[in-house]
Amino acid sequence: MLKRSLAAFVNRDTVEAVRVCNDDDEVDALHNRVYRDLLDYMIRDPNTIQRATYLLWVAHDLERVADRATNIAERVIFLVTGKLIEINVSKY
Repeated sequence: MLKRSLAAFVNRDTVEAVRVCNDDDEVDALHNRVYRDLLDYMIRDPNTIQRATYLLWVAHDLERVADRATNIAERVIFLVTGKLIEINVSKY
């Protein structure tokens, strides 16, 4: 998503920018799934808490990268159209 949002910026491509924004919910859903799975894993085996916590942080950071890519894509749309809008506001 980050690479695509930057390409949309370079190419002033609003169609690709909208596609990037639309992918954010999928990343949010994946993050929630990883979060639930890791918590379940930690509950079943407390010896994994430290390792699973590190993975939770990684998952969170990747989800935030997707959010930032979405922000870039929204700014591309503003740059090209002059309209500042939030596309596909996350359900999460």
